[in-house]
Amino acid sequence: MPTSDIRNFIAFAQELVEASGEIIREGARHNNAFISKGDDSPVTEIDRRAETEIRRRIEAAYPGHGILGEEFGSQGMDEDFVWVIDPIDGTKAFVAGIPVFGTLIALTHRGVPILGVIDHPMTRERWIGAEGFPTTLNGVRVTTSGRHVLSEAVMSTSNIELYDAQSLPTFKTLRSSVHWCVYGGSCYSYGRLASGAIDIAIDRFENPHDYLAHVAVITHAGGVMTDWDGAPLTIRSGGHCLAAANPALHAAALHRIAPSDRTMPAA
Repeated sequence: MPTSDIRNFIAFAQELVEASGEIIREGARHNNAFISKGDDSPVTEIDRRAETEIRRRIEAAYPGHGILGEEFGSQGMDEDFVWVIDPIDGTKAFVAGIPVFGTLIALTHRGVPILGVIDHPMTRERWIGAEGFPTTLNGVRVTTSGRHVLSEAVMSTSNIELYDAQSLPTFKTLRSSVHWCVYGGSCYSYGRLASGAIDIAIDRFENPHDYLAHVAVITHAGGVMTDWDGAPLTIRSGGHCLAAANPALHAAALHRIAPSDRTMPAA
């Protein structure tokens, strides 16, 4: 894909999070009442306002692109380009006033993420990774850590409650193999992994908008992010995600959670 096209997409994605960030910062100043959705997860009026604004801008600028959002579903999913958006990743933290929540925007081409933005409107930290471009934090290039030894690694997981009876043993196996683990960072943890402060992240996500933005951010910072089988993450993946700072650490983590006869990805 032409570099100029990617550069234009990056600029446009920044416009999107600038607009949504204004809505979120204003909303965070007030007591944010919420309602529970069918899956018992919370949603606020600010979630909906932010996604509505993001969708409006995408539809105006790229009417031939599809959109998949957390709050208002999907449209144009058969288009080559699909924007995948989570207006507030970490809504529980948002309601509680804990500023680890952020806005996630990914652009996929034929299902594969080519651009990712992790934007934290309260701390004003913004990670961007895209095809052909190194990952940046507020415009400054960042890279993942050089740690290769699993037992020395710092790991994160977003929410232990998202694991079910089948997946919880996988998390516990990896947790027992690393140095220590941090919890509850939502998408902020994936930004910190791209910046080298965290070495491994494992999660059991529900939907593509929970993980697709992370893929480009981490990959173009030098890391690796796949599902628990070592397969690339796409818009059709199941949401079991494993990210690591480098191929060697990812292979070591995958070896701990994968059966010995499972095919390992190339480093």
